[in-house]
Amino acid sequence: MRILIIEDADSIRRMIEALVAGRGHAVETANSGARGVELAIATPPDLVLLDLNLPGTLDGFQVCEKLRSNPTTKTMPIVIISALDDEDSKRRAQEVGANAYYTKPFSPMALLKEIEGRKRT
Repeated sequence: MRILIIEDADSIRRMIEALVAGRGHAVETANSGARGVELAIATPPDLVLLDLNLPGTLDGFQVCEKLRSNPTTKTMPIVIISALDDEDSKRRAQEVGANAYYTKPFSPMALLKEIEGRKRT
């Protein structure tokens, strides 16, 4: 399974990358929303792990909207991993097309279970 991680915090991005690569998944990373959208459209992954608080012109909500509006990426699973723990952020993420929402700090085992569950669908 090919997974794209869009996360600006180096330590978190590396930890998630090690976690999913350790399960045999191919991983690509981006540290900004704009770069993540570029990578996802150029070579669509099987799943996107997306932070909401991203630097630059596109935050995670906007990344999700762009991916959902593109025919190449509109059906790919998008899993949010964010420090935002409020109901408004969770509702907004669902409205823009996120498939799941994990709050930092998250359970690595729960995330792996989510990824493995998406593999079968």
